[in-house]
Amino acid sequence: MKVLMFGWEFPPHITGGLGTACYGLTKGLMKQDVDILFVVPKAYGDEDQQAVRLVNASDVHIDVQDTEMAEHWKHLTYMEIGSNLVPYLDPVEFERQVSESKKTETTITKHSILGPHYEFSGSYGINLMEEVSRYALVAANIARQYDYDVIHAHDWLTYAAGIAAKEVSGKPLVLHMHATEFDRSGEHNINRQVFDIEKSGMEAADMVITVSNLTRKIVIERYGIDPDKVVTVYNGVMPKDKSHVHAIQRNVKEKVVTFLGRITFQKGPEYFVEAAYKVLQKDENVRFVMAGKGDMLNTIVKRVAQLRMGTRFHFTGFLNLPDVDRMFGMSDVYVMPSVSEPFGISPLEALRSNVPVVISKQSGVAEILKHALKVDFWDIDALADSIYGVLHYDAMTKMFLRYGKDEVEKLQWEKAAKNTLEVYKKVLQQKEISK
Repeated sequence: MKVLMFGWEFPPHITGGLGTACYGLTKGLMKQDVDILFVVPKAYGDEDQQAVRLVNASDVHIDVQDTEMAEHWKHLTYMEIGSNLVPYLDPVEFERQVSESKKTETTITKHSILGPHYEFSGSYGINLMEEVSRYALVAANIARQYDYDVIHAHDWLTYAAGIAAKEVSGKPLVLHMHATEFDRSGEHNINRQVFDIEKSGMEAADMVITVSNLTRKIVIERYGIDPDKVVTVYNGVMPKDKSHVHAIQRNVKEKVVTFLGRITFQKGPEYFVEAAYKVLQKDENVRFVMAGKGDMLNTIVKRVAQLRMGTRFHFTGFLNLPDVDRMFGMSDVYVMPSVSEPFGISPLEALRSNVPVVISKQSGVAEILKHALKVDFWDIDALADSIYGVLHYDAMTKMFLRYGKDEVEKLQWEKAAKNTLEVYKKVLQQKEISK
């Protein structure tokens, strides 16, 4: 089977779990004899292409005078050219980028998007929506050139591309919902433009894959998508890369508790800070680490200072894959207090590295991971008690590690790939029946 797949990032150039999930799934599909043509906005040349053939959208030229190209442009009615929508950029960074753009007098115009060549940044910067629009046009062009059976688009950034490819080819479209706008922005801060893109994409799709039943429920209830075409396929975890395993120099005698992820509303970093303060009231011999970056970083740093935890609380910034492994190697507990987590691969990676985990009940991974301490994200007392318990009760920790690692061993990407392949077969069967 041949699949035309659209993503926004691919390892080693990733900003979070989306790229990691795409990589794991494609490697699993390769073992199912699935041939994947994976399109990204910008390729750097050092991506692992063992499981995919990577297409760099920046290298694709289009002729917008072509009748079909012009027609697809007219259909991108729910996108604003020149929009300043930046879902993954914090306000400080946004202001800096806008200022730099004004200084250099560089602006993106409709003409450049419709030009024969367009250089994608492949990032989540101030021209994100313009890149999403251009990506859809490139997708239509690619869809006419290659042979494939199914189209697969990951997350809202590529949904317009998936729709364009389907319109050109008539091939069935599978959309993968890794996170909804409700997860990213919360109940009362929904960005209507992103919501509309997600809803339009899922309505146009033949099948929608969600990464948990939690996400499936949101898709059905909040977006009004037909339950019959929404199926849950849980993520997996990659086997530990032995090349990244080194003798870890801890250099600290205290226990280490780690938070790893975007420092943003969705991930609940403020609850981690408040729980850390409560733990330190009982035991001063603990260090807390917050690894990542995001729009709440400055707020979190100020709160740590207010609580006078500076000598026991550390910020690492964004960590690449080898550094993540090293961080887990120094950790005694991993904490994921997410407010809304569609899945959450990092607890599986922690357990794989022999680190016990405390996770929020409001996460997809909590549906399948039994040997982990689970708390409501807002319950700071329960979160602090769970962290303290793992640090001080060895028998409980050993039990969670023993059985938790066994659970992780069963959650491989090969299983996710087999389930995804069944989705492909279903949409192809439906296509055949409808002829």
